[in-house]
This record gives sequence, C-alpha cells and structure tokens, in this order.
Amino acid sequence: MWFSSSVDILAPADLVWSTLIDVERWPGWTSSMSKVTLLGPAPLAVGSRVKIKQPRLPSAVWTVDQLTPGSFFSWINYSVGLTSFADHRMSTSDTGTQVVLSIRQSGALAPLLSLVAGNLTRTYVRTEAASLKHHCESA
Repeated sequence: MWFSSSVDILAPADLVWSTLIDVERWPGWTSSMSKVTLLGPAPLAVGSRVKIKQPRLPSAVWTVDQLTPGSFFSWINYSVGLTSFADHRMSTSDTGTQVVLSIRQSGALAPLLSLVAGNLTRTYVRTEAASLKHHCESA
C-alpha cells in the first residue's frame, strides 16, 4: 500500500516546519493522534524513536531514518510481517508552504493490512494534512 496527501499552507515555512517536527504536540492539532512520545532527547533527529498511539490502532514505535532540517523527515516502523515508511516533506510555494505526507507499507502482511485498515490509514493521512494546514494558518 502507498498513499500520499498534499496540502498548500498559507503560512511561512519555518512555522510549518517547527510544527511538523514538534511531534509530541501533534495530538493537540490532529484527531488522528491520541498520544505521541519522543523516546529520547529533543530535538527530533536521525535515530530518534517516537511512540505513537492512534485511535483504533495499536501503539507503534517509529525511528527517524532521514532528516533534512527545514524540508524533510522520514521514519520507519518494523513489525512482524510488515514494514511501514512515512515521509513528511515540505517546500516553499508561491502562496506559502506545500506539505506532502505519505505512507507506504511492504512485507507479507501488507496486502492484508491494506484490506483491513487501508481506508483508516488514508483517512488519517488526509486528516493530518488538513489539520496541519488549519493549525498553521490559525497561528
């Protein structure tokens, strides 16, 4: 499964970036996150581990595997039969900041998970993009 959602945010890139990497505050602006805990020192960096609890899903620990300050970070989660990759990419645009959030899953259980939770996953990615837009534009 692979899914991506793009949103144009009428806010400066530094505000969007600081909101995006302050992962522990995500539950305050998106309903797709119940609790997010950074399992180590701030700030978010390559190697950082983050425990995420989302409604209707089990908790998962994600590890940041790439980070380019001001523009991109990705993290990865390994579980039995499934590897999940999530990207958080942003760039400046004529009207502010464009953000692209994406998730892809591979492994033996990926097709089954796509059938069982694919709609929920797509809803969460869309919700996160729309909520980030609303939060940053309201700041």
